[in-house]
Order: sequence, then structure tokens, then C-alpha cells
Amino acid sequence: MRFWTIIGLILVLSALGLTYEIAAGRVLAPFFGTSLLTWTSVIATILAGFSLGSALGGFVAERARPVAVSKVRRALVATAVLMALSPIVLAFLYASGARETGGMLLAVFVAFFPASVLVSLPSPFLARLAVEARPGREGSSLGLVLAAGSLGAIIGAILAGFVALPLVGSVATFAGCGAAALLCVPFVRGDPPGADGQGATPPPKDRGSILSVAVAALVVAASLVGGSVCGFESGLSCIDVLRRGGAVYLYSDRTEQAAERIIRSDGPTGAPPTLVMPYAQWIWARMERDLGPAPSVLFIGGGGYTLPTRLLEARPLAQAVAVEIDPLVTRVVRQHMPWAGAMIERAGYDADSGGGLGGADQGRLGILHADGRVFLNETELRFDAVVMDAFSSGSVPAHLATLETYRRLQRIVGGPVYVNLIDAPDGPLVRGMHAILSDLYPHVEAVQGPVSGRGRTNILLAASRTTLAPLDAMPEDYEIVQVGPGRAFTDDRGWVGHR
Repeated sequence: MRFWTIIGLILVLSALGLTYEIAAGRVLAPFFGTSLLTWTSVIATILAGFSLGSALGGFVAERARPVAVSKVRRALVATAVLMALSPIVLAFLYASGARETGGMLLAVFVAFFPASVLVSLPSPFLARLAVEARPGREGSSLGLVLAAGSLGAIIGAILAGFVALPLVGSVATFAGCGAAALLCVPFVRGDPPGADGQGATPPPKDRGSILSVAVAALVVAASLVGGSVCGFESGLSCIDVLRRGGAVYLYSDRTEQAAERIIRSDGPTGAPPTLVMPYAQWIWARMERDLGPAPSVLFIGGGGYTLPTRLLEARPLAQAVAVEIDPLVTRVVRQHMPWAGAMIERAGYDADSGGGLGGADQGRLGILHADGRVFLNETELRFDAVVMDAFSSGSVPAHLATLETYRRLQRIVGGPVYVNLIDAPDGPLVRGMHAILSDLYPHVEAVQGPVSGRGRTNILLAASRTTLAPLDAMPEDYEIVQVGPGRAFTDDRGWVGHR
């Protein structure tokens, strides 16, 4: 094998490993959420696989060249199959009852550890070939091997985060990883060091190897048949839209985000649809009681744009800015949520260009596709109220649940703050958020909905500089609760996620 062919294989396999690692974190989100713990589990598991694979590959590299070549090729074929099937294995384990921390750790190990071991197994053998290919230049050869591994990791990270996952989704990314592993197989050869194959006796055809590659290729192709793990996918969101019970529901990473009543063509006209989700009903009831006729309201997290739509329907002089990190969410809402989509079409404008709030000639619903914390840090706008409804999978992003975030909010928002959370009753997230709001505002109210079979519930917080007037009614099964003492999250010691 030529030296630069070996270096190319090392680079490709390293890129393959990092692409696989990042894709694993993305595909895990619809099942177990995105948090510090899920990413830690993925990274630790896959790095452990890389370590074991390198160790085992060292023993393979010491074998006779024909034996080593055969084992490396088999490892690559198995890698292709395991990588392509990883999302299917993960979905099967989840459907079989894997839940919470223990289930997540088991699922991560079973779905991602074996392929991580096998993708790194060829590296020691390739490094040996690279060193042998240039006698007397072992130092520079080894240095280029290490550099190729590092450069491949960089390429893999960029490829996964900026290209593959946003453009084709996680399932196709895993299939692409499998295909790339198969394409490496014919380049692994048993030629003498530095040989280019010219004038040499061609190696005998290995019919078993050819058959195994063909079967693996069929498995990789078949893994695409099931399609994406969700209806719409980007590098940030895994979105499904479902219709049931006279309403259309929007799910992000399998967490219910928004819902609208389906307006029948023979139904009454003129009145806006009623709010479906109880948490939205309560926040709107508070907004209706607390805000004046022409408020400017900031929404961190667009979701289904249900609350901004309700506000602008009910308050013709109101203005809103919705900060949604993922443009895909906005596109799905425009296409599949008729009420909110119509409002975006009628009153929406692109707020990315900066400036002030929209006017009559511009629109009343500014839409900004950006991270909520970045917007808060940079905006010069001022608002009368804010709704904090940003979710990453089933929980609030950690950098939006800190004392520093709400101190910044306090400087740009003159009125009440409304916060939507999902947590266990009196759980660590709600206690930490309640501690933050209690440090900054004299009046804080907490309301809790019914508890699900998994022990989670919507917990809603309202904080204000002035007394919060009582509401006339509450959504069904919602009640005011007392929140226990907690530690206020900070940028230094923040929220780590549900487990």
C-alpha cells in the first residue's frame, strides 16, 4: 500500500468516528432528550469504544499481514452494518421500555459502543503500515499518522454539524457512515510496504469477503427504508405533526410543544380557535389579566407560535417578537398549523435585520431565528412582558435557566415574566428557577398541572414587580403550589437536565 493511501484511510476513518459520535447525540434526543448527562453518556461511551478498539487493533497489527488484512476488512464490514442500524437498535430499546438514566445508559451502550470499537480497530494496523512504508523516516511518518487522525476528527465534526445532520438527517447520516466504512474495504490490502501493486502478483479473490461486503451494502441501503425518526428533521429539532381529536399537535423531540383546534369549514367564523394546551391557557389568562391594551411582548421560544398569535388576535395594538432558534420550526408551523401560520403570513416580519419593533407598515410579529440567550445579550429593545417557553427536547436549555439570564431580562422587560417548565413536582429544575425569580422579583406564583405516568408535569411560574392579581379560573387539574427551597442556577453551576 502506498503511504498516502494509508494516511487517507486513517483520515477517513477518524472523520467517520467523529461524524458517528455527533450523530449519536442527535438521534438520542427524540428518545431521551438533550442534556449534559445525555451528551456525557454518548461521548464517554464512544470514547471508551475507541479506546478498546485501538487496544484490540494493536494485537491485530502484530499478526501476519494476510491475517491482519482479513480481520481489518471484517471489522470495517461489521462497522458499516452496526453504524447503519444504530437508530433502529436505539428505537427498539426505547420501545422495549428503556427509560430514565439507567435505560438511557443501556441504550447508548448497546446502540453505539460496538461500532465505536470496530471503527477504531484498523488504526494501529494502518499506523504500522505507514511507519513501514518509509524506512528511516519513522518519526515523520508517525507524526503524519497522528495529524491525519486529528484532521479527520475536525472534518468529521464539521461534516456532521454543518452538513450531514442539517441537510439529510440522522438516519441518512448513519447510513452514510456505513457506506463510507464499506468504501474503505478495497483499499486495505496486503501489499508489501510501499508497494503500489504494479508488477506484483494480484492477490487471490476472496469470495467470502466480496459476499460480506455485498450483504453489508444491502443492510446499509435497507436502513434508509424506514426513513427519518421523525417527520421533519434539522440539526436542532426532530419534529412531528399529528392530528387527533379535532386538533393538530406539534411535537419536538417527542415532547408536545403546541396544538391548535382544527377549524371546520362549516363551523362558526370570526372567533379565534380556543387554546388547546392547558399551559398555554394559563399563560394567556395571566397575560390577559396583567397586560394593557397595547403591550410589547417577547417570546423566547417560538414553539407553535400559539401564544403570540392569541395575543395579536386579542390585542390589535399589541406587538410581539418571537425568538426561535430553529428555522425549521417556523417552516413547519407555517405549513401545518393553520391559525398560527395565517398570523405569521399576515403580521410576521423578519426581525433578523435589527432595528425597533415593527410598525403598521412592517408587521406586528417579529420573528428572529437565533439563540435566545444571544438575543438577550445583544438586543437594545425593551418589552412589557416576556414568555420563556424555550425547550431542548423535554427540558429548558441550561444557558436559559440561570440567574444571569434573568438579570438581563429584568433590564429589558419592565413587566411580568412567565416561565413554562417540565419537571417532577417540586423537582430540582422548578426549585432552581423559583429561587432565581424569588431573588429578583417580590411576587412569584407557581402553578402545577397533572402528573404524567413518567412523573413529569407542566409547572408554570409568573414573576412580577407588582402584585399578581388572582385569576378567575384555572385550567382543569391545575392548581397553585408551593415550591420548596432550591439553589439558584448560575452560568457557572447550571441545570444539567432531567434524569
